[in-house]
Amino acid sequence: MSLFRGLVAGCVFAVWGVAAHAETHSFEMTIEDAEITLVGSQTFHTFAFDGQVPGPLLHVKEGDDLEVHVTNFTTLPHTVHWHGMFQKDTWQSDGVPDTTQKAIAPGETYTYRFKASPAGTMWYHCHVNVNEHVSMRGMWGPFVVDPEVESDLEKSVTKDFILMFSSWASAWAHKPGEGGVPGDTFDYFTINGKSFPETQPMRVREGDVVRMRLLGVGDSLHSIHLHGHTFDVVRKDGHLLPQPYKADTLLLGPGERYDIIFEANNPGRWMVHDHIDMHTVNGNKPHGGIMSVVEYEEVGIDDDFYVWKDKEFQEDFYYENALTKPHGLHHAETFRGEPVE
Repeated sequence: MSLFRGLVAGCVFAVWGVAAHAETHSFEMTIEDAEITLVGSQTFHTFAFDGQVPGPLLHVKEGDDLEVHVTNFTTLPHTVHWHGMFQKDTWQSDGVPDTTQKAIAPGETYTYRFKASPAGTMWYHCHVNVNEHVSMRGMWGPFVVDPEVESDLEKSVTKDFILMFSSWASAWAHKPGEGGVPGDTFDYFTINGKSFPETQPMRVREGDVVRMRLLGVGDSLHSIHLHGHTFDVVRKDGHLLPQPYKADTLLLGPGERYDIIFEANNPGRWMVHDHIDMHTVNGNKPHGGIMSVVEYEEVGIDDDFYVWKDKEFQEDFYYENALTKPHGLHHAETFRGEPVE
């Protein structure tokens, strides 16, 4: 049995331990009007957390106490829902307008206070007019809560990537306050707010143990397929599964999250894409949308036919660097939009 397979077989038995000391974090976030580019000349008017889509990575440890001050600089009301948090004794911080709070009016600030529990891959998003604000205005960002004690398999991870899948209806691209209605035609599909070929390769080395954190943040189902490998599904909606299971394709619904882990044991360039074929287009043009590549360092990028041969590599497109930094709120310049006055 290989070391990787042994870790998979034993991962469910390796999660006991003593809780680490909890920390207290205080963050400030804004909501801003920003124009982003999905691919080519296709732009969208968004309501962006700290001016970027996806929003900054919120990365903390299970049990930490969080205080987040959110200021709304747009002309419409918003809230922030911390999707997956139990909010025990802090229900007023659940971010639901007219239920747990009054929506944050333009120019106002609201403070959310809660404990980071449970652990896992979570996300945050607006809960006002979600059919527009979340579906096509980019009001979402990644929220990772590290477990107090990782499984042995999770401890073995050497590369960590976040992939947030969404769909967009270009008819409403520059009509903020409109859209998100039955019958909308979604014609652009993105990973972390970009459509292929404006996505980026996920660079690995042979022997890496790779985790992909998959998040459905739009209105569509996605059937995510990894070529050349099988993976172990280890967490669902943040929660450790009683037993990992193997797959090469995973159906991801709106709001769902899966953590998958695989061993980089097959050097090459291997596509990661949505097997719902209409999600691999840019408008009416094929060979776009939800597509990326796992790119082994050993193979190189020199082939003339390779789509990314001469393109500049953008660090941290999958938050792979941010995830290695100390806990905190981490921004990515590559996602920053242009301010809209």
